[in-house]
Amino acid sequence: MQLNKLTLLNFKNISEATLEMSPKINCFLGDNGMGKSNLLDAIYVLSFCKSFSGVPDRMLMKLQCDCAMVKGEYLRRDAREEVVMGLSAGRRKSFKRGGKEYDRLSSHIGTFPLVMVAPNDVDLIRGAGEERRKWMDMVISQGDRRYLDMLIRYNSALEQRNKLLRDGVVDHNLYMAVEMVMDGAASYLHARRREWVEKLTVLFGRYYRIIAGEGRETVELRYEGSLDESPDGSMTALLDGARRHDEAVKHTSVGPHRDDIAMTLDDMPMRRTGSQGQCKTFTVALRMAQYEFLREASGVRPLLLLDDIFDKLDAGRVERIMSLVTSDDFGQIFITDTNRKHLDEIISRMGSSYRLWNVDDGVFTSDDVTL
Repeated sequence: MQLNKLTLLNFKNISEATLEMSPKINCFLGDNGMGKSNLLDAIYVLSFCKSFSGVPDRMLMKLQCDCAMVKGEYLRRDAREEVVMGLSAGRRKSFKRGGKEYDRLSSHIGTFPLVMVAPNDVDLIRGAGEERRKWMDMVISQGDRRYLDMLIRYNSALEQRNKLLRDGVVDHNLYMAVEMVMDGAASYLHARRREWVEKLTVLFGRYYRIIAGEGRETVELRYEGSLDESPDGSMTALLDGARRHDEAVKHTSVGPHRDDIAMTLDDMPMRRTGSQGQCKTFTVALRMAQYEFLREASGVRPLLLLDDIFDKLDAGRVERIMSLVTSDDFGQIFITDTNRKHLDEIISRMGSSYRLWNVDDGVFTSDDVTL
């Protein structure tokens, strides 16, 4: 899969831009705050219907503008596809594929798979469990539409149960109806998360060794699923055991919404022991493993977005990452950097199609071009 053309109007600090993309490497060079990451975010929006940064849609519109548009023209499975996201002040977001508006945005997730490596990926290690759950759900949902449906059902039922608890409702039948939905969805989520973490751990370990260097460090991922604490493995038993506590605190304290992934380096928690370079290596390896998983699950090569990827890495690890991403295992790549040297080295390695833009205050000027 590849993005052939991207058109932007009033997206963040980008007033207007139309970029014809290379099918292999696209580089964006400029100082921090000039709009490089905003362009990658626009590509991300076309795959996930929302910003990578998680900001509200109204913040995607350029200041003092009341509308914005992002349009991507793709080649996917040998067919041309068009995706358009439109924003207007005071109106619902418009999202269309092939000129047809989606009834449910969740139907779009996974159609145009994408992996983004960004500086705030360190939150996967140092952040709260919510960060790792969001990541887990986002990746699995791209390859499993039923998983996304189950996640939506679970979260909806969870919200209903929490409302019953806040309101002090004591009607057992109301709780039973909501908890039956939670139980069915939770079983599926738990099974798929465990299966995914086990598969990803193998891929992740291989990529970490490649980037860090053989034999230096041992890393591990371990799924910490709440249903493992249930007497019979069911959500119902888990909720029954926590019922009095939940009534006291007025929210649901157990379930898949509390799951986590333990990340270790040499059997120690990564969040406590990892240096900046080790954390960066860890997260890049996670994203490379994510890429391979999605490639196998979707049957197409996802887009790979690398935002300021070389910061905090020594020369050896930069070299090994460049060898990875320029191999035939990866498809179309979008890279931002403030250092022309890194981009030139990647381009020289490829010996194939590339495009490079200089970015200055939301304006993209094409430099060396080899289509």
